Amino acid sequence: MDDVFGPDRPQVVTNPPDDLECDMVIVGSGMGGGTLAYALRDSGARILIIEQGDFLPREAANWSPRAVHMQGRYKNSPPWYDDKGVPFVPGNYHYVGGSTKLYGATLPRLREHDFGEVEHPDGVSPAWPLSYEDLEPHYAEAERMFFVHGLKGDDPTDPWRSSDFPFPPLPHVPAVAAFADSARSQGLHPFALPQAVDVREGGACVLCPTCDAFPCLVDAKGDADVAAVRPAIASPTVRLLTLAEVTRLETDLGGRRVTSARVVHGGRTITVRAGRFVVSAGAANTAALLLRSESDAHPHGLANASGQVGRNFMRHITSFFLAADPRRTNEDGFHKTLGINDWYSAGPDNRFPLGNVQGLGKLRGPHVKNARKAVPLPILDAVTHRTLDLFLQTEDLPMAGNRVRLDSKGRIVLSYRPTNRSAHHELVARMKRVARRAGYPVVLHQELGIEATSHQCGTARMGTDGADSVVDPLCRAHDVENLWIVDSSPFPSSAAVNPALTVAALALRVAAAEHLTA
Repeated sequence: MDDVFGPDRPQVVTNPPDDLECDMVIVGSGMGGGTLAYALRDSGARILIIEQGDFLPREAANWSPRAVHMQGRYKNSPPWYDDKGVPFVPGNYHYVGGSTKLYGATLPRLREHDFGEVEHPDGVSPAWPLSYEDLEPHYAEAERMFFVHGLKGDDPTDPWRSSDFPFPPLPHVPAVAAFADSARSQGLHPFALPQAVDVREGGACVLCPTCDAFPCLVDAKGDADVAAVRPAIASPTVRLLTLAEVTRLETDLGGRRVTSARVVHGGRTITVRAGRFVVSAGAANTAALLLRSESDAHPHGLANASGQVGRNFMRHITSFFLAADPRRTNEDGFHKTLGINDWYSAGPDNRFPLGNVQGLGKLRGPHVKNARKAVPLPILDAVTHRTLDLFLQTEDLPMAGNRVRLDSKGRIVLSYRPTNRSAHHELVARMKRVARRAGYPVVLHQELGIEATSHQCGTARMGTDGADSVVDPLCRAHDVENLWIVDSSPFPSSAAVNPALTVAALALRVAAAEHLTA
């Protein structure tokens, strides 16, 4: 077998042998897989990252609203299907760095109480089998790794932290600053949103409006490609195989150990053997890979003795919220700097948690054209030049019937019914009042549908009992001794903040476990 490792070997494997051997395979190069590879880059283990996509091209279209949003230039996921067989393109991407290449770079921690049981209108959000204290040092490390900017103590719901944010908060543009001042005068506590963009001394970020839901032309976003994978593959023992799809994992006869991955690359099928396997393909694709890897030893899918693989899919209940004032314009600039968590938890005037409010990147006509096809683009441009744009999200509950499964052709089918919509509608209503008091007489909002999967989680949930969970608190499969799942799949609950930093913290915690590289 050819050796693809060593200081004189290319960092990106372009012509792999038919049979390749290493110490560890990581399936997926997003926030989980990329961070794990980064954390283990000096371990001496021969690690192969396998990524279905390629490096996202750096080109002028990266910052084109028309190319990115109207033409869908970088959408490269195969369609998924709903229960009725209707196809849709999900909000995830196959590139080195995964979906973080187009994420909004907002990296909050879960609140401390998110790790316990929380009552909601539609049920109880379950407790995690680990605590905030277990993850806190890894949160701090992840914030340093992804150069997160923020201000300790600014958010009244922010959990305790052993260290300050590594970099100071980003400034508000005037329109956002004025809205924050108004919210403060209304008794709210707006705060600086934790953001991973490189405005450090010498950093390349220009605080442009084309960041949230765009690739970064100057590589100044703290994504898993820039901050994790590239430094990881600089190690002589970490290599990256791109444009390679892992179609199944094979086990020994007893089904207790994965022995190899079957990989399609360049029109041929290769075999990758390793002692340890990590799946970090995102909640839906991780579940799909496990289900496709059924065998006599695992008749319902790999690591699925509990029957929980693919179940408990969560994605947050989300809305775009546009506060408009026809009398004034809101010009370009970096707008994703504001957060409001006053109703994140149950309180004196809200029995149940309502969720999180945060800035959106500045919307323009092309962003909303696909949702409003009948409206001429110049009108959409005129409207969005006069809006302040927010993103509202509410916790989604794990439900057994909300699940990822495969149809007879092996395609992903997503069965999904949203939960806690009454809480979300109340959050929208309260923010309408805040916006109108801030001088925005017109308020528009759009709840996102099944295709909004960028915060997907829960399909291989974590627990201490293999009868009702897929992995243990260190993300190791109960049924398979050399398999780990390191993405958002193990989340027992979704909380109501962006999941990416928690994925990174989990990866760093797994990397610190001695048995992973032993």
